[in-house]
Amino acid sequence: MLLKKNKFLAVVLLIALVFSLGGCSKKEETPATPGTDAKAFTLEKPVTFYAPASAGGGLDMASRTMGKILNNAKIVEQPISVENKPGGGQVTGTVEFATKYSKDNYSLLVVSTPLLLNHIKKDGNSPIGYGDLYPIAELQADYGVIAVRADSPYNNLKELYDAIKADPNNVQICGGGAPGTWDHLNAVLIALKNGVDIKTMKYNPYDGGGEALTALLGGHATAMTSDVSSIKQYLKAGKVKVLGVSSAERISEDDVMKDVPTYTEQGYDIVTANWRGVFAGKDMSPEAKKFWEEAVGKMCATPEWKAELAAQGVQDTYKNSADFMKALKEQEEMYIKIYTELGMAK
Repeated sequence: MLLKKNKFLAVVLLIALVFSLGGCSKKEETPATPGTDAKAFTLEKPVTFYAPASAGGGLDMASRTMGKILNNAKIVEQPISVENKPGGGQVTGTVEFATKYSKDNYSLLVVSTPLLLNHIKKDGNSPIGYGDLYPIAELQADYGVIAVRADSPYNNLKELYDAIKADPNNVQICGGGAPGTWDHLNAVLIALKNGVDIKTMKYNPYDGGGEALTALLGGHATAMTSDVSSIKQYLKAGKVKVLGVSSAERISEDDVMKDVPTYTEQGYDIVTANWRGVFAGKDMSPEAKKFWEEAVGKMCATPEWKAELAAQGVQDTYKNSADFMKALKEQEEMYIKIYTELGMAK
Protein backbone atom coordinates (compact mmCIF):
# COMPACT_ATOMS: atom_id res chain seq x y z
CA MET A 1 0.00 0.00 0.00
CA LEU A 2 2.84 2.33 0.90
CA LEU A 3 4.59 1.47 -2.37
CA LYS A 4 1.48 2.36 -4.41
CA LYS A 5 1.17 5.63 -2.54
CA ASN A 6 4.81 6.53 -3.25
CA LYS A 7 4.33 5.74 -6.97
CA PHE A 8 1.26 7.96 -7.08
CA LEU A 9 3.16 10.86 -5.48
CA ALA A 10 6.01 10.40 -7.93
CA VAL A 11 3.61 10.65 -10.89
CA VAL A 12 2.02 13.78 -9.44
CA LEU A 13 5.44 15.39 -8.92
CA LEU A 14 6.49 14.49 -12.47
CA ILE A 15 3.36 16.07 -13.94
CA ALA A 16 3.88 19.18 -11.80
CA LEU A 17 7.49 19.43 -12.99
CA VAL A 18 6.45 19.22 -16.66
CA PHE A 19 3.90 22.02 -16.25
CA SER A 20 6.40 24.06 -14.27
CA LEU A 21 9.01 23.80 -17.01
CA GLY A 22 6.39 24.69 -19.62
CA GLY A 23 5.44 27.77 -17.61
CA CYS A 24 9.10 28.84 -17.31
CA SER A 25 9.50 28.52 -21.05
CA LYS A 26 6.59 30.89 -21.68
CA LYS A 27 7.89 33.45 -19.20
CA GLU A 28 11.25 33.60 -20.97
CA GLU A 29 9.69 34.53 -24.33
CA THR A 30 10.59 38.04 -25.47
CA PRO A 31 7.45 40.20 -25.50
CA ALA A 32 6.50 41.67 -28.86
CA THR A 33 7.59 45.24 -29.40
CA PRO A 34 4.55 47.53 -29.76
CA GLY A 35 3.75 48.04 -33.42
CA THR A 36 5.86 45.10 -34.64
CA ASP A 37 3.61 42.15 -33.87
CA ALA A 38 1.61 40.21 -36.43
CA LYS A 39 -1.43 42.36 -35.77
CA ALA A 40 -0.10 45.36 -37.69
CA PHE A 41 -2.23 48.47 -38.16
CA THR A 42 -4.05 48.85 -41.48
CA LEU A 43 -6.12 51.80 -42.62
CA GLU A 44 -9.80 51.01 -42.91
CA LYS A 45 -11.37 54.45 -43.39
CA PRO A 46 -10.54 57.92 -44.78
CA VAL A 47 -7.80 60.04 -43.24
CA THR A 48 -7.81 63.74 -42.33
CA PHE A 49 -4.81 66.07 -42.20
CA TYR A 50 -5.39 69.17 -40.08
CA ALA A 51 -3.65 72.41 -41.06
CA PRO A 52 -4.12 75.03 -38.29
CA ALA A 53 -4.01 77.95 -40.75
CA SER A 54 -6.06 79.36 -43.61
CA ALA A 55 -6.06 77.93 -47.12
CA GLY A 56 -3.34 79.10 -49.47
CA GLY A 57 -0.47 79.31 -46.98
CA GLY A 58 2.56 77.09 -46.45
CA LEU A 59 0.90 74.65 -44.02
CA ASP A 60 -2.06 74.18 -46.32
CA MET A 61 0.23 73.56 -49.28
CA ALA A 62 2.40 71.07 -47.35
CA SER A 63 -0.68 69.16 -46.17
CA ARG A 64 -2.25 68.91 -49.61
CA THR A 65 1.03 67.96 -51.28
CA MET A 66 1.64 65.23 -48.72
CA GLY A 67 -1.87 63.83 -49.15
CA LYS A 68 -1.61 63.85 -52.93
CA ILE A 69 1.71 62.00 -53.04
CA LEU A 70 0.77 59.45 -50.37
CA ASN A 71 -2.26 58.54 -52.50
CA ASN A 72 -0.58 58.73 -55.91
CA ALA A 73 2.31 56.56 -54.76
CA LYS A 74 -0.22 54.13 -53.21
CA ILE A 75 1.53 54.37 -49.87
CA VAL A 76 -1.89 55.20 -48.43
CA GLU A 77 -4.87 53.95 -50.41
CA GLN A 78 -7.61 55.45 -48.26
CA PRO A 79 -8.84 58.96 -49.28
CA ILE A 80 -7.02 61.84 -47.57
CA SER A 81 -8.68 65.20 -46.98
CA VAL A 82 -7.26 68.43 -45.59
CA GLU A 83 -9.18 70.49 -43.06
CA ASN A 84 -8.10 74.05 -42.32
CA LYS A 85 -8.42 75.18 -38.69
CA PRO A 86 -7.18 78.81 -38.61
CA GLY A 87 -7.04 80.98 -35.53
CA GLY A 88 -4.50 82.46 -33.14
CA GLY A 89 -1.47 81.88 -35.34
CA GLN A 90 -1.91 78.05 -35.33
CA VAL A 91 -3.02 77.94 -31.67
CA THR A 92 -6.73 77.24 -32.19
CA GLY A 93 -6.25 74.26 -34.49
CA THR A 94 -3.33 72.85 -32.53
CA VAL A 95 -5.16 72.93 -29.19
CA GLU A 96 -8.28 71.39 -30.74
CA PHE A 97 -6.25 68.60 -32.33
CA ALA A 98 -4.30 67.79 -29.17
CA THR A 99 -7.44 67.58 -27.06
CA LYS A 100 -9.99 66.16 -29.50
CA TYR A 101 -7.90 63.79 -31.62
CA SER A 102 -5.34 62.51 -29.12
CA LYS A 103 -6.32 58.87 -29.67
CA ASP A 104 -7.39 59.13 -33.33
CA ASN A 105 -5.40 56.81 -35.62
CA TYR A 106 -6.81 58.52 -38.71
CA SER A 107 -5.91 62.16 -37.99
CA LEU A 108 -2.60 63.96 -38.34
CA LEU A 109 -1.58 67.56 -37.65
CA VAL A 110 0.75 69.56 -39.92
CA VAL A 111 2.34 72.48 -38.06
CA SER A 112 5.48 74.59 -38.14
CA THR A 113 7.88 76.45 -35.83
CA PRO A 114 5.10 78.44 -34.07
CA LEU A 115 4.20 75.21 -32.27
CA LEU A 116 7.31 75.86 -30.16
CA LEU A 117 7.09 79.63 -30.00
CA ASN A 118 3.43 79.95 -29.01
CA HIS A 119 4.14 77.74 -26.03
CA ILE A 120 7.28 79.39 -24.61
CA LYS A 121 6.93 83.13 -25.19
CA LYS A 122 5.79 85.44 -22.39
CA ASP A 123 2.44 86.27 -23.95
CA GLY A 124 2.05 82.87 -25.56
CA ASN A 125 -1.51 81.64 -25.50
CA SER A 126 -0.97 77.98 -26.31
CA PRO A 127 -1.02 75.36 -23.55
CA ILE A 128 0.20 72.81 -26.10
CA GLY A 129 3.89 72.11 -26.66
CA TYR A 130 5.59 69.43 -28.72
CA GLY A 131 5.54 67.15 -25.67
CA ASP A 132 1.74 67.09 -25.83
CA LEU A 133 1.84 65.57 -29.33
CA TYR A 134 3.72 62.72 -31.00
CA PRO A 135 6.23 63.80 -33.69
CA ILE A 136 5.99 61.65 -36.81
CA ALA A 137 8.54 63.46 -39.00
CA GLU A 138 10.00 66.79 -40.00
CA LEU A 139 9.01 67.35 -43.62
CA GLN A 140 10.77 70.47 -44.86
CA ALA A 141 12.25 73.84 -43.97
CA ASP A 142 11.32 77.15 -45.53
CA TYR A 143 13.55 80.23 -45.64
CA GLY A 144 12.11 83.56 -44.58
CA VAL A 145 11.43 86.49 -46.88
CA ILE A 146 10.39 90.12 -46.61
CA ALA A 147 8.10 91.05 -49.51
CA VAL A 148 6.33 94.19 -50.73
CA ARG A 149 3.82 94.83 -53.51
CA ALA A 150 5.25 95.06 -57.01
CA ASP A 151 4.53 98.82 -57.13
CA SER A 152 6.16 99.53 -53.75
CA PRO A 153 8.79 102.31 -53.59
CA TYR A 154 11.05 100.05 -51.47
CA ASN A 155 13.66 98.02 -53.33
CA ASN A 156 15.84 96.63 -50.53
CA LEU A 157 15.74 95.90 -46.82
CA LYS A 158 17.63 99.03 -45.78
CA GLU A 159 15.15 101.32 -47.51
CA LEU A 160 12.22 99.59 -45.83
CA TYR A 161 13.72 99.48 -42.34
CA ASP A 162 15.06 103.04 -42.54
CA ALA A 163 11.47 104.09 -43.26
CA ILE A 164 10.27 102.12 -40.23
CA LYS A 165 12.90 103.80 -38.06
CA ALA A 166 11.97 107.26 -39.35
CA ASP A 167 8.19 106.88 -39.07
CA PRO A 168 7.06 103.55 -37.55
CA ASN A 169 3.39 104.55 -37.57
CA ASN A 170 3.44 104.89 -41.36
CA VAL A 171 4.91 101.45 -42.15
CA GLN A 172 2.90 98.34 -41.39
CA ILE A 173 4.34 94.83 -41.61
CA CYS A 174 1.93 91.90 -41.74
CA GLY A 175 2.51 88.20 -41.17
CA GLY A 176 0.73 84.89 -40.79
CA GLY A 177 1.46 84.45 -37.08
CA ALA A 178 0.85 86.20 -33.78
CA PRO A 179 3.48 88.51 -32.21
CA GLY A 180 6.45 86.45 -31.12
CA THR A 181 5.87 83.69 -33.68
CA TRP A 182 8.39 82.82 -36.37
CA ASP A 183 6.94 85.20 -38.95
CA HIS A 184 7.22 88.03 -36.45
CA LEU A 185 10.77 87.08 -35.42
CA ASN A 186 11.80 87.01 -39.09
CA ALA A 187 10.96 90.72 -39.32
CA VAL A 188 12.12 91.62 -35.78
CA LEU A 189 15.62 90.18 -36.19
CA ILE A 190 16.28 92.50 -39.15
CA ALA A 191 14.85 95.45 -37.23
CA LEU A 192 17.23 94.81 -34.33
CA LYS A 193 20.20 94.72 -36.73
CA ASN A 194 19.02 98.00 -38.28
CA GLY A 195 18.65 99.89 -35.00
CA VAL A 196 14.85 99.97 -35.06
CA ASP A 197 13.03 100.21 -31.74
CA ILE A 198 10.99 97.01 -32.02
CA LYS A 199 8.47 98.30 -29.48
CA THR A 200 7.40 100.95 -31.99
CA MET A 201 7.37 98.70 -35.06
CA LYS A 202 3.86 98.03 -36.35
CA TYR A 203 3.16 94.34 -36.90
CA ASN A 204 -0.29 93.09 -37.95
CA PRO A 205 -0.85 89.36 -37.38
CA TYR A 206 -3.18 87.27 -39.53
CA ASP A 207 -4.37 83.67 -39.32
CA GLY A 208 -1.93 82.17 -41.79
CA GLY A 209 0.10 83.30 -44.76
CA GLY A 210 -2.89 83.32 -47.12
CA GLU A 211 -4.73 86.00 -45.17
CA ALA A 212 -1.56 88.04 -44.68
CA LEU A 213 -0.85 87.98 -48.41
CA THR A 214 -4.39 89.14 -49.15
CA ALA A 215 -3.82 92.05 -46.76
CA LEU A 216 -0.55 92.98 -48.48
CA LEU A 217 -1.96 92.83 -52.01
CA GLY A 218 -5.06 94.72 -50.87
CA GLY A 219 -2.99 97.64 -49.61
CA HIS A 220 -3.62 97.01 -45.92
CA ALA A 221 0.09 96.52 -45.17
CA THR A 222 3.37 97.96 -46.42
CA ALA A 223 5.36 94.75 -46.31
CA MET A 224 4.93 91.11 -45.42
CA THR A 225 7.11 88.71 -43.48
CA SER A 226 6.67 85.21 -44.86
CA ASP A 227 8.56 82.29 -46.39
CA VAL A 228 9.65 81.24 -49.86
CA SER A 229 6.95 78.65 -50.52
CA SER A 230 4.12 81.04 -49.61
CA ILE A 231 5.38 83.94 -51.71
CA LYS A 232 7.14 82.33 -54.67
CA GLN A 233 4.15 82.00 -57.01
CA TYR A 234 3.24 85.67 -56.44
CA LEU A 235 6.80 86.76 -57.21
CA LYS A 236 6.66 84.73 -60.42
CA ALA A 237 3.32 86.34 -61.31
CA GLY A 238 4.80 89.82 -60.81
CA LYS A 239 2.50 90.72 -57.92
CA VAL A 240 5.23 91.21 -55.32
CA LYS A 241 8.89 92.10 -54.94
CA VAL A 242 10.96 90.08 -52.49
CA LEU A 243 13.47 92.36 -50.78
CA GLY A 244 15.50 89.60 -49.13
CA VAL A 245 15.70 85.91 -48.25
CA SER A 246 17.05 84.40 -45.01
CA SER A 247 19.15 81.65 -46.62
CA ALA A 248 22.94 81.60 -46.15
CA GLU A 249 23.41 81.99 -49.91
CA ARG A 250 21.15 82.96 -52.80
CA ILE A 251 18.84 80.18 -53.96
CA SER A 252 20.66 80.01 -57.27
CA GLU A 253 19.07 76.73 -58.42
CA ASP A 254 15.62 78.34 -58.39
CA ASP A 255 14.75 80.37 -61.49
CA VAL A 256 12.23 82.50 -59.57
CA MET A 257 14.31 83.18 -56.44
CA LYS A 258 17.84 83.18 -57.85
CA ASP A 259 18.11 86.98 -58.10
CA VAL A 260 16.79 87.73 -54.60
CA PRO A 261 19.64 88.89 -52.30
CA THR A 262 20.09 87.34 -48.87
CA TYR A 263 19.75 89.20 -45.60
CA THR A 264 23.48 88.66 -45.09
CA GLU A 265 24.36 90.25 -48.44
CA GLN A 266 22.52 93.37 -47.31
CA GLY A 267 24.45 93.67 -44.07
CA TYR A 268 22.21 91.68 -41.72
CA ASP A 269 23.96 88.63 -40.30
CA ILE A 270 20.82 86.49 -40.10
CA VAL A 271 20.16 82.96 -41.38
CA THR A 272 16.89 81.39 -40.26
CA ALA A 273 14.32 78.87 -41.49
CA ASN A 274 10.80 77.77 -40.59
CA TRP A 275 10.36 73.99 -40.41
CA ARG A 276 7.13 72.16 -41.11
CA GLY A 277 6.38 68.79 -39.61
CA VAL A 278 3.66 66.22 -39.10
CA PHE A 279 2.41 65.09 -35.70
CA ALA A 280 0.01 62.48 -34.37
CA GLY A 281 -2.08 62.58 -31.25
CA LYS A 282 -0.02 61.68 -28.20
CA ASP A 283 -2.24 58.67 -27.41
CA MET A 284 -2.49 57.27 -30.93
CA SER A 285 -1.96 53.50 -30.84
CA PRO A 286 1.68 52.30 -31.09
CA GLU A 287 0.81 50.31 -34.22
CA ALA A 288 -0.68 53.37 -35.93
CA LYS A 289 2.29 55.55 -34.94
CA LYS A 290 4.64 53.03 -36.52
CA PHE A 291 2.46 52.88 -39.65
CA TRP A 292 2.52 56.66 -40.11
CA GLU A 293 6.25 56.95 -39.40
CA GLU A 294 6.95 54.41 -42.14
CA ALA A 295 4.40 55.88 -44.57
CA VAL A 296 5.70 59.46 -44.26
CA GLY A 297 9.31 58.23 -44.48
CA LYS A 298 8.52 56.42 -47.75
CA MET A 299 6.73 59.48 -49.11
CA CYS A 300 9.66 61.80 -48.34
CA ALA A 301 11.97 59.48 -50.31
CA THR A 302 9.88 59.61 -53.50
CA PRO A 303 11.08 61.62 -56.53
CA GLU A 304 7.63 63.26 -56.63
CA TRP A 305 8.02 64.72 -53.13
CA LYS A 306 11.52 65.99 -53.85
CA ALA A 307 10.31 67.59 -57.09
CA GLU A 308 7.46 69.33 -55.23
CA LEU A 309 9.91 70.73 -52.66
CA ALA A 310 12.14 72.09 -55.41
CA ALA A 311 9.17 73.63 -57.20
CA GLN A 312 8.01 75.34 -54.00
CA GLY A 313 11.50 76.55 -53.09
CA VAL A 314 11.70 74.73 -49.76
CA GLN A 315 14.49 72.55 -48.40
CA ASP A 316 14.32 68.79 -47.88
CA THR A 317 15.07 68.40 -44.15
CA TYR A 318 13.36 65.07 -43.48
CA LYS A 319 13.92 63.78 -39.95
CA ASN A 320 12.42 60.60 -38.52
CA SER A 321 10.51 60.64 -35.25
CA ALA A 322 13.50 60.27 -32.92
CA ASP A 323 15.66 62.84 -34.74
CA PHE A 324 12.74 65.25 -34.99
CA MET A 325 12.13 65.01 -31.24
CA LYS A 326 15.80 65.75 -30.57
CA ALA A 327 15.74 68.77 -32.90
CA LEU A 328 12.57 70.12 -31.26
CA LYS A 329 14.21 70.02 -27.85
CA GLU A 330 17.33 71.83 -29.11
CA GLN A 331 15.29 74.50 -30.92
CA GLU A 332 13.09 75.14 -27.90
CA GLU A 333 16.19 75.83 -25.82
CA MET A 334 17.53 78.18 -28.54
CA TYR A 335 14.29 80.17 -28.84
CA ILE A 336 14.03 80.55 -25.07
CA LYS A 337 17.45 82.26 -25.18
CA ILE A 338 16.32 84.56 -28.03
CA TYR A 339 13.12 85.50 -26.20
CA THR A 340 15.16 86.22 -23.08
CA GLU A 341 17.28 88.68 -25.08
CA LEU A 342 14.14 90.31 -26.51
CA GLY A 343 12.44 90.46 -23.11
CA MET A 344 9.72 88.14 -24.38
CA ALA A 345 10.54 84.96 -22.42
CA LYS A 346 8.10 83.56 -19.87
